[in-house]
Amino acid sequence: MLRRLIDEGGPIDPATDRRGSRPDAYEAIARAIVGQQLSTKAAASIWGRLQDAFGGEMPTPTELLAADDDVLTSAGLSRAKVGFLRDLAARVTDDRLDLKRLQDLADEDVVAALIEIHGVGSWTAEMFLIFHLGRPDVVATGDLGIRRAVQIAYGLEELPAPAELERIAEPWRPHRTLACLYLWRSLHATPV
Repeated sequence: MLRRLIDEGGPIDPATDRRGSRPDAYEAIARAIVGQQLSTKAAASIWGRLQDAFGGEMPTPTELLAADDDVLTSAGLSRAKVGFLRDLAARVTDDRLDLKRLQDLADEDVVAALIEIHGVGSWTAEMFLIFHLGRPDVVATGDLGIRRAVQIAYGLEELPAPAELERIAEPWRPHRTLACLYLWRSLHATPV
């Protein structure tokens, strides 16, 4: 099934292959938090407004902790996401989260470290592994887009559960991240 998606769409265009595209770890986690349960377009809009509120830049952890809630919510962030971003900033500031150390950890250890942050679950950690660390063998089991693409490609009646997606993705090793890129791309080519 995946072979058909690759054959039909051709190779992933390097201009759209965003693995490892977020070089700053703090920003990568913050962007993933902002993007939780939002369309790509909505997340980009909120992210842009957040940066605008801080002179066009991502606020540093110290700036984020000092910012008035109204500044953050006026960018489009929910109160819950403000809390999640503040927890991230606090953990970075007080060294409970050593961002430089994450690159040296195994995938499962990165996930374990990141889910300590309030509001960060497996999806956010998987996005960090893909888009910051550029890890080659991550299957985004928590991503509804990936689950929907697998449902379509494999002709399933329902969205696959994360465990079923893990089973389906087993033959894609050690390139499950690349498989996810093909699956995400297929959603844009497939009428829903």
